[in-house]
Amino acid sequence: MLLFLSVPQPRPPGARTRAGAARVARWRRQRQRLQQLRRLRGLLRGLRGRPGAGSRRRGRMALCGQAAGAASLPSELIVHIFSFLSAPDRLRASASCSHWRECLFYPALWPQLRICLRVSPAEQPRLEFLMRKCGWFVRELRVEFAAENYLSGGGGGGPGDGGSADNGTGGEEVEALQLSTRWLEVLRTYLELVLCVLVSIRNNRNLQKFSLFGDISVLQQQGSLSNTYLSKVDPDGKKIKQIQQLFEEILSNSRQLKWLSCGFMLEIVTPTSLSSLSNSVANTMEHLSLLDNNIPGNSTLITAVELERFVNLCSLALDFCDFTAEMARVLTDSNHVPLQRLSLLVHNVSVMHKSLDNMPNDEHWKALSRKSTNLRVYMMAFDIKSEDMLKILKPSIPLERIHFDSYITCVSGAIVDLISRQYDKFLTHFILMNDVIDTSGFPDISDNRNEDPLVLLAWRCTKLSLLAIHGYTVWAHNLIAIARLRGSDLKVLEVTEESIDFDQGELADQDVDPVHNLIEQVSLGLGQPWHAVMDIESLSVFTEPNRHFYREMQSFSEDI
Repeated sequence: MLLFLSVPQPRPPGARTRAGAARVARWRRQRQRLQQLRRLRGLLRGLRGRPGAGSRRRGRMALCGQAAGAASLPSELIVHIFSFLSAPDRLRASASCSHWRECLFYPALWPQLRICLRVSPAEQPRLEFLMRKCGWFVRELRVEFAAENYLSGGGGGGPGDGGSADNGTGGEEVEALQLSTRWLEVLRTYLELVLCVLVSIRNNRNLQKFSLFGDISVLQQQGSLSNTYLSKVDPDGKKIKQIQQLFEEILSNSRQLKWLSCGFMLEIVTPTSLSSLSNSVANTMEHLSLLDNNIPGNSTLITAVELERFVNLCSLALDFCDFTAEMARVLTDSNHVPLQRLSLLVHNVSVMHKSLDNMPNDEHWKALSRKSTNLRVYMMAFDIKSEDMLKILKPSIPLERIHFDSYITCVSGAIVDLISRQYDKFLTHFILMNDVIDTSGFPDISDNRNEDPLVLLAWRCTKLSLLAIHGYTVWAHNLIAIARLRGSDLKVLEVTEESIDFDQGELADQDVDPVHNLIEQVSLGLGQPWHAVMDIESLSVFTEPNRHFYREMQSFSEDI
């Protein structure tokens, strides 16, 4: 009788279980990588062993060997090398060969994109290429649009280029026509760039942070942005509707969105946009920022009912007129996590069209502060009258930063004094900007007062770390007093040269140079070299207040 015995084939240890099979697979992959590294090491050793001098043929073979060695590196190793390089260096390294170029846009290398674009047709092909490569997987996307240098009269045909003063009204009409043409070009390009961004991320389910900023303040320097220009660029409104639909589609497709910020974008966000968010995403949202000065009438981008879904919100940025007492009540509910950062934009356009009657009173602010002891508020007031500011500045607001920017109105000394008395325990940033054209000189907020309000601000607010002033008279001896009071704790002291004034006694002293003495005394008080700001155009807080507020709001909200 024949007996057949089946002899089992040897298996790698641990292969009988699913976990063992996974270990075997990992072992094989590691073995393959080791083999690749050994081959590469042998190739490099062979290249080193070749003599430096030789025939041209040997030189060509050595070069070919080096190129083959770089191209034969595993993709994982190339990506690992790229991870140590900055974005410009990655682009340079990717030019070595096609294989390296294919590894350039590996998702792990681009978890976030921060893009600042000029609204220019030249930017469109670059933006399309970048968004086509990264838009479908990027986790954090921050895009800023800037319409700079378009309406500054840089092109030909300005008042001093083509026409003379004799043309009179005709020259003004030509200038207005050229301005209108540039305006239309900016709007047309702006819409195309926004469409490019939104189309590329419409199906990105990995998006966690999404921030959009559109600086249209340049477009509004010659007047408010009317529907006339927009109707010329988009007669039937199809592009605007497409942009709004794409934005809502992005929100509805998102699954991991934690941060949503949209500031001053032209008609992208509508009062119904947030309804596209699923309840699961809204419940886990941590930051929400919706700022738009072009919303007509009493419309708001978010209501108190909609805010009830955002139970995990830690930071919020809104127009002040949209932040109502009912919203404050919702944020104090027990099912909401404590709000820690609140940024509010008080704009004269909103105040004119919306009422301040629904704003939170002092009791609401007390309730918010009790709910979250870490709540801090950042406020920017743009051309707001003093009587309105007295209504807005409730004593219980935990105000940490405030920024005044004026083209028409001026901040009074009473407002500065009120801020220094009410918010002395919280205030760290105080910005005072004024661009009022007045031939009689800058306003003096210390006029008819025994003590300068700015000096009292520096004395009372012991946490003050940033003070920036332009367009208001700052006396030299008061500036020295501010530096001595706050010392090295005042990290930033920016005062424009044209805002500083000297007493007649200081100017009459022939033995002391008042400017040199000011610089020396302020530097000694601060414990670091100091000088006045010579060029106001170098201050972004002055030239681009909307952008400054948006960026400060971003960093303010991230600093939790």
